[in-house]
Amino acid sequence: MDTTNKLPLDMVYHWEKAKANSVYMTQPIGGGKTVEYTWGRAVDEARRMASYLKSLNLPEKSRIGLLSKNCAHWIMTDWAIWMAGHISVPLYPTLNADTVNYILNHAECEVVFVGKLDDWDMMKPGVPESVRCISFPLSPPNDFETWDDIVAKYPPLEENVQRDANELATIVYTSGSTGKPKGVMLSFYNMAYAAEGGMEVLGVGSDERMLSYLPLAHVFERTFVELASLYAGFHLYFAESLDTFVQDLQRAQPTLFLSVPRLWVKFQHGVLQKLPKKKLDRLLKIPVVNKLIKKKILKGLGLDKVKLAGSGSAPLASDVLDWYRNLGLELLEGYGMSENFAYSHMSKPGRSRTGYVGESAPGVETRISPEGEIQIKSPATMMGYYKDEEKTREAFTEDGFLKTGDKGEIDEMGRLKITGRIKEIFKTSKGKYIAPAPIENRLMSHDAIEMVCVSGANQTQPHALVMLAEDSRPKMADEAFRKEIEESFKKLIADVNKTVDPHEQLAFITVVSDEWSIENSFLTPTMKLKRNMVEDAYQEKVDKWYAQRQPVIWQ
Repeated sequence: MDTTNKLPLDMVYHWEKAKANSVYMTQPIGGGKTVEYTWGRAVDEARRMASYLKSLNLPEKSRIGLLSKNCAHWIMTDWAIWMAGHISVPLYPTLNADTVNYILNHAECEVVFVGKLDDWDMMKPGVPESVRCISFPLSPPNDFETWDDIVAKYPPLEENVQRDANELATIVYTSGSTGKPKGVMLSFYNMAYAAEGGMEVLGVGSDERMLSYLPLAHVFERTFVELASLYAGFHLYFAESLDTFVQDLQRAQPTLFLSVPRLWVKFQHGVLQKLPKKKLDRLLKIPVVNKLIKKKILKGLGLDKVKLAGSGSAPLASDVLDWYRNLGLELLEGYGMSENFAYSHMSKPGRSRTGYVGESAPGVETRISPEGEIQIKSPATMMGYYKDEEKTREAFTEDGFLKTGDKGEIDEMGRLKITGRIKEIFKTSKGKYIAPAPIENRLMSHDAIEMVCVSGANQTQPHALVMLAEDSRPKMADEAFRKEIEESFKKLIADVNKTVDPHEQLAFITVVSDEWSIENSFLTPTMKLKRNMVEDAYQEKVDKWYAQRQPVIWQ
């Protein structure tokens, strides 16, 4: 792939002139009100903040933290940090104090910007006293210097600061599904290559509209929302809160929409709560009603203007994909990692295959090792892990391919299928290896299931831990509901067991009463299951469950 060699800051300066008076970002500020930022205003405020950062005389290429939910100021701060010659370090807005402390100390952050947060009091003790804090307009109450005061006081930086393509631009700390987060070092060229390649595949233009709500601290949102909007010059909207999410969507009327599997499943459950699956399937078979129903459902979700919908971060059950495609939304899966700035594989419109995450993006080389591991090489691949040469060496093969840790296979059209994680594979007491992900995907086809964890190391057969969907959880004490679930889960086990090898057949399903969430550390900030946390939480009960010899167990 030929790149234009335009780095992120080059694009900032380009739109500052080319679209100075065009609205770039729409930011909700509460009570149904919004503030609009033109390209001219956004770059001016970033230049003023860069002047202030330069006035602090920080050491060259200092690390500066960004601790906030998505908002216009998050993006302006990223630019300001780069303009001032420094390196941005995003932190997830849901981290606990210990992880905040670990990242700020490990990166040796001099400054941290504090913005929209739901639980600042919980995170605050993690910020070292030596770190200077700056407050965004939408931040919780604090006594820090404020963005508005600083931009009112400092003149805009006049020069168009250039950064070298191979310079470190950002350190992205992985969401840490196991152990301490690692600091992924990404250069300006890594970011530029991923943004340009993504736009080339998806055919993104300047007239798109997008809602930014998945954490910008994660590479998925950073590449395909922040960087894509910067390279294409399209309009970005922000979400106010979970409670206003539907209104936020309806305000944005997005033409591009990205989400993660858990939210696609939640959207689906919300629809099926109002319109049960059997009734919906029946209505969709009536030619006259078919189009009206599809349009009404997508409009209700705020997705009726979407021409390109994507899912990433974890596998999505094929039944859920098919359900959306049946509604006329061609939901495309992609695959990438923090280590390659989410730039690896993408499904293409008209070339997608259920269960596959698409073809190699331009400039990406993909191969499957003799052990079945997916290995990838591209110009978007990280510089390495910050302050960890040993882990960096372990992450690459001798000829420079990134070891993904995922198992996979490639079909005749070059489309990649992920069959599990090498580290997640466990062995039963019969000495047979089991990859949990494909079995979990089959179980997720059940309407009442929101999350699932297949486990069973050192047991005769695997079992599944299941968290019910939000609307089903309150009914767990109801005997009639339990009976109905038990019957449907018995059928589910029988159906799944017909499709897998004998050693992979499930012994039982356990329905858990706990909610697996980010807050109780069962999920990463990107809503991926922390398998080790889930397994540890129920370890003491597992032997008793096997002894019960029941197909469905209520925990």
